[in-house]
Amino acid sequence: MRLDRLKAFVLALPHATIVKQWGETLVFKIGGKMFLIVALDGGTIEGCAFKCSPADYARLTTEVDGIIPARYNMFKSHWVQLEDPDALTEAQLKEQVRLAYDLIKAKLPRKIQATLA
Repeated sequence: MRLDRLKAFVLALPHATIVKQWGETLVFKIGGKMFLIVALDGGTIEGCAFKCSPADYARLTTEVDGIIPARYNMFKSHWVQLEDPDALTEAQLKEQVRLAYDLIKAKLPRKIQATLA
């Protein structure tokens, strides 16, 4: 998936924000909590990581070549890393990103959720 299309899709989600952290890494957040991390190589996507449900985590890391548990202990909270950009179709990646967004949004404190409503 092209970076411009991914950014447009993610930033169209209500209250999604983007910050550049850790050098050339884009971090997408809702309510200050990350749900998608995109590593860049210049202007192209080098890899990405996203939050998923326990069931999706098990399925993606065992059944899909090019997807591994995320680094830096993020795997403990069901984050996966997409090493091969072709491991998921654009539609599948968008679905997973939307699920990641929904999972993080649902776990936000009620006070923050109220400010987003």
